Amino acid sequence: MKNYIIKILLILGLVLSYSCEDYLDQSPESVIDEQEVFSSFKNAQGFVEEMYALVVSYEMQTHTFQDFLLGDDGHVNREQKISGDIDAGNFNAVISDNFAYFNNHQNSEYGSTGTNSANVDNINNFNRQRPGLWDGSLRGIRKANIVIANIDLLVNATQAEKDVILGQAYFFRAFFHNEIMKFWGRFPYIDRVLIDDFKIPRPETYKEVALLANEDYEKAIELLPVDWDNEAYGQLTLGENKARVTKGTAYAFQGKNLLLAASPLMFGNNNTVSTYQYDTELCDMAVDAFAGILKLVDQGRYGLESWENYDEVFWKSPTPNAWPGGAEYVFSAGGGNQGQVERFMTSGVNRDIHGSISENISPTHNYIHNNFGMANGLSIEDDLSGNFGPTLFDPTKPFENRDPRFYRWHIIDGEEVAPKATGGDAQHRFAQLWYENTDNAGIHRRTIFDNKKSTTGYMWTKFYPKVDGEYHSKWNNIIGQYSGMRMHMRITDVYLMYAEALHASKGATTAPASYGLTAEAAINLFRNRAGIPNVHPNIVADSNKFMDELRRERAVELSYEAHRWVDIRRWGVAHLDKYKRKLALDFPENRTSFTERLIVERVCEFPQHYWLPFEAKQTQIYEGFPQNPGW
Repeated sequence: MKNYIIKILLILGLVLSYSCEDYLDQSPESVIDEQEVFSSFKNAQGFVEEMYALVVSYEMQTHTFQDFLLGDDGHVNREQKISGDIDAGNFNAVISDNFAYFNNHQNSEYGSTGTNSANVDNINNFNRQRPGLWDGSLRGIRKANIVIANIDLLVNATQAEKDVILGQAYFFRAFFHNEIMKFWGRFPYIDRVLIDDFKIPRPETYKEVALLANEDYEKAIELLPVDWDNEAYGQLTLGENKARVTKGTAYAFQGKNLLLAASPLMFGNNNTVSTYQYDTELCDMAVDAFAGILKLVDQGRYGLESWENYDEVFWKSPTPNAWPGGAEYVFSAGGGNQGQVERFMTSGVNRDIHGSISENISPTHNYIHNNFGMANGLSIEDDLSGNFGPTLFDPTKPFENRDPRFYRWHIIDGEEVAPKATGGDAQHRFAQLWYENTDNAGIHRRTIFDNKKSTTGYMWTKFYPKVDGEYHSKWNNIIGQYSGMRMHMRITDVYLMYAEALHASKGATTAPASYGLTAEAAINLFRNRAGIPNVHPNIVADSNKFMDELRRERAVELSYEAHRWVDIRRWGVAHLDKYKRKLALDFPENRTSFTERLIVERVCEFPQHYWLPFEAKQTQIYEGFPQNPGW
């Protein structure tokens, strides 16, 4: 993958503070000359490119040691990392944590001008030196508003060029609001360049902000192209247009914005939460938005990758120096340097195999056991119930007869991982994850003195190269040929959200007027791709049970892609025991018994731990900006 170098034509001053007012209350004249910015399409697009640079890469935004799986799906055995703070309910540490993509070193020991300080002007696009999600989103909102306020100055451009500049600005204004809203909840919709003294009261509901963002997405859809390569202005950057926002990108995020606003947490507005209760009006709007991009799928603009080519979505680019993502690519942050990319790609595998400097994020047993089901298409719970046919799961042989996706994206005990390992390193050839006690652990399993290995009994490999049956290892440098990438949006995600919104509104078997696909048919697309049966008819007939199955399918397909923490919060289930308990799976070397072990019980109470708290000074600027509940 080519490093996506952002060509910054105009350098803006940066204000290194966390207050919303500090970012948004600047006279435009103090940092830019609008006449110069909008003197030509090239200059205006250069200004817009800075908004792309502010899109946070969750998986590569932080320190050398990534920590981006913040739900019940992953465990990092360093309690001082951001996931440890979240597990402990210490959400006030998030904005100051130097290892979190929310902050990204703003309060680091190096200070605001040190080597790890946020620096949007860094043209090598080294992600961990870019602003974090909070400050980057506020900067992006301001830049978008500057474009929208000054578009009439762009007279030395064609109408198509003016349209695409304005379309990108509307998209990013909505997108950056959504980035804040996913984690902090309802947030004022800033739709103008703020100058001098101002008051922006916090809205009463998440929905009212989402509807304002929806208006911007509608405008973006009208103005953006389907494909930059087909436009005259896109010819100037031919071959570098994949990451730029399009009509399809805007449709996808419009739908996501509406679905999140319709979800149980937002629908209850922090007062109550009922996990199967959605705002059906917003769900219908979301379905129609997703239908817009799914029609582009039918036209060949996007597509679901086949099972055989599925690795191209995550790490295996079909041609040298090309972006991964395949036909599923919709939108992502810009790439980092190769070292940072490789540290992300190896984060699910132990260091004694890959030999790189990266944190080991172990997938939890609870996440795998509750979501990655059986070859018959059933969850383990439903399979064991006996209500849906013969039982496949054998608790004494838990790694057998599983969903093919379980094997594709995990290393399990006994699997050969490094055939070329010889001599003293031959002990690493097979995954030895068995664990009885700290003195008798498999070589890839953590001991009390070792933080480089699995803490749970599993490793995950979704972005980890495997060619001709052999994984990358320090004995065979496969990874140097590829660049993995986690996308903010891909087509599988679109289908999953479409199915969720449609089922919440109209049920599993009714297609909307805007698109001829039912929720049941949408979910079966992924199951059929993996070679497992359709959803059982008795599950389809039970509305709540089908929603559970839909959510399980989402957990499997989007596993380890940093959606999980948002999902379990918006569904209003994060405080339930099933989602609070992080488990390991222990077993002796001969695998004659298997025991679940509690690693940590997460602190999560509703509604306190459903939203991040605003920094105290944010809520003290003026009356009318209340803190999130419980903080």
